[in-house]
Order: sequence, then C-alpha cells, then structure tokens
Amino acid sequence: MTSSLYPWQQTAWAQLQQLKGRWPHAILLHGPEGIGKTEFAESLAKSLLCEAPQADGQACASCVSCGWFAQYSHPDYRRLRPEILETDAPDAEGEDGGKASKSEAKASKAPSKEIVINQVRSIAEFMTLSTHRQGARVILLYPAETMNVAAANALLKSLEEPGPNTVFILVSNSIEALLPTLISRCHKFALTMPSPEQAKAWLAQQEISKPEQFLAEQGGAPLAALAASQSEFLEQQQEFLMHLQRPDLSNALKIADKLNKTSIPLIISWMQRWLYDIFSYKLAGEIRYYPRYQKEISLIAANLTVPSLLSLLDANTQRRMSAEHPLAPKLVIEDMLLEYGQQLQKSRS
Repeated sequence: MTSSLYPWQQTAWAQLQQLKGRWPHAILLHGPEGIGKTEFAESLAKSLLCEAPQADGQACASCVSCGWFAQYSHPDYRRLRPEILETDAPDAEGEDGGKASKSEAKASKAPSKEIVINQVRSIAEFMTLSTHRQGARVILLYPAETMNVAAANALLKSLEEPGPNTVFILVSNSIEALLPTLISRCHKFALTMPSPEQAKAWLAQQEISKPEQFLAEQGGAPLAALAASQSEFLEQQQEFLMHLQRPDLSNALKIADKLNKTSIPLIISWMQRWLYDIFSYKLAGEIRYYPRYQKEISLIAANLTVPSLLSLLDANTQRRMSAEHPLAPKLVIEDMLLEYGQQLQKSRS
C-alpha cells in the first residue's frame, strides 16, 4: 500500500511508533516550515483513529474510520486552525456549528489569522462525549504559534484534564513562540529538514527544473521549494533581484509600480534573503539563498559597509513587522528600494 508520508519522514515515523500503546495525551510536532509537518500530523491522526492499522502503524485507508477521515467527517476528530486556512478545504469537523450563508459571509470581517478562544472552547463538549467507534479521540491544532494568549490559556486547561483516550496533536513552525507551560504539557517530537539529496530527488520526481535553485532560496525545505517553483510571481522576483544588482532611482520607482499588487511580505522576504547573503558573504564568504548570483553579491558585499548593511537589515525587520497590513504598499516598496540604493551609493562614495 502506498505510504502517505514523504520519503524523508519514514525514519521519524518509525521512531514515533515506539510510543505505540503508551501514547502521551499531547504530542508537539515541531520543526522548520515547508517540510510537511501538517501532513505528518494528519497521517498520525488518521492512524490513531484507524481500526486496522498496517504493520508500520500507518492507517489502512479502507476501514470505516479511514473513510470518514478521508471525507472530512470523522465524528471523533477535530481540527483547530486559523479561520483563514478554512477557505481551502471543506469544514472537516463542524467546529463552527454550520456554514454561513453567502450574504452573511460577505458581511463578515476578514478571516482571522489566529486560533481564537472560541475555537478552543468548542472542543470542551466534544471531549466529554463517548467516542463513536470505541477508539481514540484526536484533536489536531496547527500552527500552534497562531493561538492568541486567551486561546493558549484555554488550551492549557484542556491539557491539564484530558479525557480518556484523547490525544492532542500540536504542530509548530516556531516552538520558541509557544508558552513554556504549554510546551511542558506536551511530548515534544522534532521533525527535521531532509538531506539535500532527499530533497533534490523528491523535487525531481515532481518534475521541477533547477531544484537546487529553489531549495537554496527556501533554506532546503522541499515543500516550500515546490511552492516557490510554481509561484505566479517568479517573473516579478527575477526583475526585483535584477534591480538589486544595479539599483538606480528611476528604475526603483518603476519596479515599485509593477510590484504594487504583489504580496508585501513576499517582497520583503526576497529583500531579507538578499541582504542576508550580502552580510554572510562579507563576514564569512558564504551565500545561502541566492548562490546563482554569487558574482553580483560578492561585488556588492565589497562595497557595502557593515554599518550600512546592519541599517538595511534593521529597516527591513521593521517593515516585516507591519507587512501584513501596509497602509500604502507601493510606498513601502519604493522606500525599501530607495534606501537600499542610497546606502549602496553612500558606501561607494
């Protein structure tokens, strides 16, 4: 039977199966973004609910429970995630008590990017009910760091008094952002980055050309690399990076105009990687994200002073903090490009 796991997750799965028969009431899966932690967590949830798991612990995909899970309708499973993520899949567990009408949806505010307290409270009654198949009850929550303070505190109470046969699975890209008291109530299990060879081989199977380029840009994360390779903004990114190699005032304004409707956080991430590579090359002679531009980066690193680089990095960090809700996106891009060009010009003079 075909595995639901990615190739680089097989070892981690085997290690986790050692807990079989003595599952902790809460498991915290943590690791870098873009390596398939959520898919791993869903495979684990499905296996815990499966009535006839395979020898390696994976779900059979053919029992009644697996059928319910595949249809997003398992009565003993709940999934908590930010409302904004609910737009890309059917409502699996009915946490919201039914779907809103089209008119109500239009009148509502923008979907939340946080897991809120009402979502956590919604599982209280669920935890008191008998399971439908006399098996486990599973609650998956991701990304855990998107819980606001009230939601995190409410979850703590549930973790202190979990119901029988109840397993919480938390997934986090940034374990350091979680409350220490929350972490202490979970069994931590790290999922690591695949080796470069594994990642390249998998991307090759997805028929992605230049896998090394996209892996480098995404820090080695294969799923993030796959998404980047299929991005609708590849042309804009290329033009942006070309400008950074030879910045000038008039072109900066043109680029800002062209990128006006592109995601500001995405553009800022392009700049952050570029600046990091310049800084890394200047101090250690290494390039992480854009090795294909080594010649250009080395020339810029030779001209930019360390104080100028630190100033640019700090400014970009400040922009990132408000990137989700910029008042004037075009002005943010203009300011970023003009400041970069000015610092480079000042260093050369």
